[in-house]
Amino acid sequence: MLLQTKVAVIICASLMLVSGVAYTTIQPPARETEQTNPVVPQPHPTNPSGTNTSGLPPVTPPGSNSTDPTGPAANFTDPVSIQELVNASNLFALEMYLELANSKDNLFFSPYSIFTALGMTYEGARNRTADEIRSVFHFPADNQTRWSLFKALIEKLNANDSGCNLSSGNALWIQKDFDILNEYVNTVQTYYKAGAENVDYKSAAEAARLRINGWVENQTNGKIKDLIPQGVLTFNTVLVLTNAIYFKGDWLRAFNDSLTKEMDFHPDPATTVKAKLMSSNDDESKFNYTESDGVQVLKMPYSGEKLSMLVLLPRNGTVSSVENMLTPLKLNEWRGKLKEQRVDVYFPKFKLETKYFLKDNLSAMGMPAAFTSAADFSGIDGKRDLFISAVIHQAFVSVDEKGTEAAAATAVVFERNGIVEPPVPVFNANHPFIFLIQDDETGNILFMGKVVDPTG
Repeated sequence: MLLQTKVAVIICASLMLVSGVAYTTIQPPARETEQTNPVVPQPHPTNPSGTNTSGLPPVTPPGSNSTDPTGPAANFTDPVSIQELVNASNLFALEMYLELANSKDNLFFSPYSIFTALGMTYEGARNRTADEIRSVFHFPADNQTRWSLFKALIEKLNANDSGCNLSSGNALWIQKDFDILNEYVNTVQTYYKAGAENVDYKSAAEAARLRINGWVENQTNGKIKDLIPQGVLTFNTVLVLTNAIYFKGDWLRAFNDSLTKEMDFHPDPATTVKAKLMSSNDDESKFNYTESDGVQVLKMPYSGEKLSMLVLLPRNGTVSSVENMLTPLKLNEWRGKLKEQRVDVYFPKFKLETKYFLKDNLSAMGMPAAFTSAADFSGIDGKRDLFISAVIHQAFVSVDEKGTEAAAATAVVFERNGIVEPPVPVFNANHPFIFLIQDDETGNILFMGKVVDPTG
């Protein structure tokens, strides 16, 4: 059952590609400065400056002609340099977590998915709208830097070398008679590896919705269904951007399912529920572990040892005490203190399904103009006639003795303006905790969540 949080959206619905699933896209179009004819899809392989009012330094408009999206930086893949974009994504991840968190509900989303979907959105933003989006997502201001880093990060994620099933994909769904700029399409195809398809929102909005949702479901191995609800796409919709991500990984050392037992779990000090807790407490139970600032930190590696789950468990306080300390600096400090040792681990099996509509959240975080008639997305169609009507994010995670399966997708919906607005430590996770699924090589947070009640 989908958990309703204060806003319905999250993990971009960043659409993750599942190996072997094909979709159509256009070939990179010739560069033009004027509006072009509607996009005509072609087969494509799977896996794929105005007044500055924000106080940020002046930047070249995203996607402008002053830099060439097919230039030398298109082949930039220096893995060390990716860290600049990873740092921006992780800072957004923690800020979005705090925006969505409350004491009563489970929480799960994909920062990577939302970050990537809004990255594609930012490429078409100008002036105040661009400044606000950049302030929320901390994107690099320089076009070539940002493009190169997104391209390198997406290629790394889809490299299929993690020892787990990990993939992500992007797509544009364009109204068939919408005069989208060739340059914008070229930028998101080149650097975000996005496919593009024509649909007809004007006369067949429901068919378009089913087509987009079907793509998302395919890319997430059936885990994200009905991302875009009925009624979201209308006669006035002209463009939808989607991202999807899918992950399935086995633990490096699986839990023995015969040791899984119903035990007490405490959602809060006054409440106790029965939950199935897995256990690992023999001589081979060795994990990277530390305790600092009243927080127990446990790293559980997945097969291939390039991805892991990092769990932040308050020793005595509430999970809100951990949330109050949660910054990129503190997270890196805890990571740096991890040391392999014997740990007796008790950890719940759980499954979470969430859906968020992020318009209010993103507005509150600092980008309100994008959702109003004041929006400037002239980098998409050369006009000031577009605004974002919805940002929807949906996510899924299942954790059991064998490993973890997670998926998420994000949709950004555009309409025309004016339509709408020392002893062996015991790590007993029998009370609320925060968890992240991360790329260990870069520290990139792919998924993030909180378990308040693993029973539902």
